Amino acid sequence: MGLRRGFKTEAESFAIELRDELGLRKTDPLDPWRLAQHLEIPIRTLSESGITAPFAAKYFAEEGDSQFSAVTVFRGTARIIVHNDAHSRARQASDIAHELSHALLGHPPAQALDERGCRLWDQTIEEEANWQAGTLLVPAPAAWLVAARKYTIEQAAHYYGVSEQMMRYRVNVTGAGKANRY
Repeated sequence: MGLRRGFKTEAESFAIELRDELGLRKTDPLDPWRLAQHLEIPIRTLSESGITAPFAAKYFAEEGDSQFSAVTVFRGTARIIVHNDAHSRARQASDIAHELSHALLGHPPAQALDERGCRLWDQTIEEEANWQAGTLLVPAPAAWLVAARKYTIEQAAHYYGVSEQMMRYRVNVTGAGKANRY
């Protein structure tokens, strides 16, 4: 599947507009926890949910940590994001940005599991949320700055609070790496 025509450009513009709302420059790091607060979307950690679901919290924080990253829970129109705080801080930032992207893009609540307990997945909205999350965390101007100044991926990832994988991806998909022979 692919993103609809014009979506990537809209996502970049939206990321810049949100930075402006938060008083950030195009190349400043964006803290997804701060963005969630700005959007009035509460964030809870998996370990906090251990009070009501101790087995699940322990499982997903330990041997099942690759099976749960984050989810948006709805109560009516209100949203709460629950994320796996056993993951690295960079991974948590990405997961939260992904869930916030669902909200920002107006994705409706959907059933997570079918009657057999199998995960239901809408590829289109997941691709949109992935792309929007990347633009929120490392918008094109930031990727171009990183490449033009020849920062290492490690330095840039640390500065933006993202994984090295995310930083490398954003530098590459924006064309900044190739244009700057990075």
